[in-house]
Amino acid sequence: MSSPAPSLADELRRLHASPHPIWLQVGNVFRGLDTSVLPQGHAVYTAEGIDYVGAEPPRSELLRPGQTAPDLRLPEHTLLPGLTDAHTHLFLAGGETDPAARSLHLNLPAPEQLTQAHTRLTRLVALGVTAVREAGDKANIGLDLQSRYRSAARGIMPYVDAPGAAINHQKRYGSFMARPMEDSAPGGCRGDRVAAGAHRIKLLATGIINFEKGAVTAKPQMPVDELREFVAAAEDHGQQTMVHCSGHDGVDNCIAAKVDSVEHGYFIDDDQLARMRDLDMVWVPTFAPVQFQLDQPHHIGWSEVVCEHLRRIIDAHSRRLQRATTIGVRVVAGSDAGSHGVAHGWGFLRELELMQAAGLTAAQVLHTATGAGFQRMGYADTFGVLAPAAKARFILTDRDVLSSVSHLRADKVVVFDHHVLDQNDQESVPGL
Repeated sequence: MSSPAPSLADELRRLHASPHPIWLQVGNVFRGLDTSVLPQGHAVYTAEGIDYVGAEPPRSELLRPGQTAPDLRLPEHTLLPGLTDAHTHLFLAGGETDPAARSLHLNLPAPEQLTQAHTRLTRLVALGVTAVREAGDKANIGLDLQSRYRSAARGIMPYVDAPGAAINHQKRYGSFMARPMEDSAPGGCRGDRVAAGAHRIKLLATGIINFEKGAVTAKPQMPVDELREFVAAAEDHGQQTMVHCSGHDGVDNCIAAKVDSVEHGYFIDDDQLARMRDLDMVWVPTFAPVQFQLDQPHHIGWSEVVCEHLRRIIDAHSRRLQRATTIGVRVVAGSDAGSHGVAHGWGFLRELELMQAAGLTAAQVLHTATGAGFQRMGYADTFGVLAPAAKARFILTDRDVLSSVSHLRADKVVVFDHHVLDQNDQESVPGL
């Protein structure tokens, strides 16, 4: 009786055991630099990074001596960069939908939250999420994970970029993830976080949406002058500002202060989008947490009146996303994983589906999850693109992800430096 044919993952593991570069020819190559697709493209890589991606076969000096044919020909597969979730809260278990259980989790000791967060990260790579941009926690769990990523003993975990504790005002929204600015002046707040290892500063410019009213009803936490002080303090340290914000007035303040990214941005208008484009500000629209409340209102006890508000909010957000893409705003995908009902990893795949449902093409969505933040976001490593000198962190799938991002849920193979992983995770498994 013959042995079963080796899987693609097994074939790649065999190739990875050799010290030589690996040459792939793939049916479609999505480089992540834009929305274009390279048919029957070539890629050469080692565990150290990508050496070549192009339409023509690679030059001989990039290959092992005497090599004249690809190590693998995969005409039915698509090659694309590993995904980046640009807005996560790693200390929170987003897949937990019971409000009481979520409250208990918030009260766990920080070391236990850290252990659980690291376990989550080990699951993300096999799902294709190879980098995460943390959005703040007051116990510095994100910073601990960022340091662990840089250690030799990290194991398999995505790149982590963290701001440390977010900054808010006392008695205003965000106490579960922030330390108030009243602790020190803007420069001092920023200096504290830089000293702790923060890669950027997270500000809470507004509260959250009042879903029972269907609007942002509280005035912004931070006026323009205050935001400008924080932007200047961040720039003094060579850091960027990522700003939680929803509501017209709050977004206006963020634009006037020239922050680097607007996170959420519900109720943004067309004029504001145009100004963001002109300033090359990033928009991270985060559909998933609001959509969850519409899909499963019983977890919160929402009435049909509130559900109608939620539908209206999502519909308007979808129109703004279409407009932003049309006029050239730099849109970057982030799920707000850790929020109620938004599991890490799987919740990000849901975010991408929601962006396509809002009117973007699959290629546009994939760009927001890969190379759209390349260079602009100030990450310490090069990833999210298939290009020379980028990390060798990519996805191989025989599903048509270029027509529907839902196919990212299917089994796939992920290369992460010298590791080759099969997707071995199920959305029903708790912990994310």
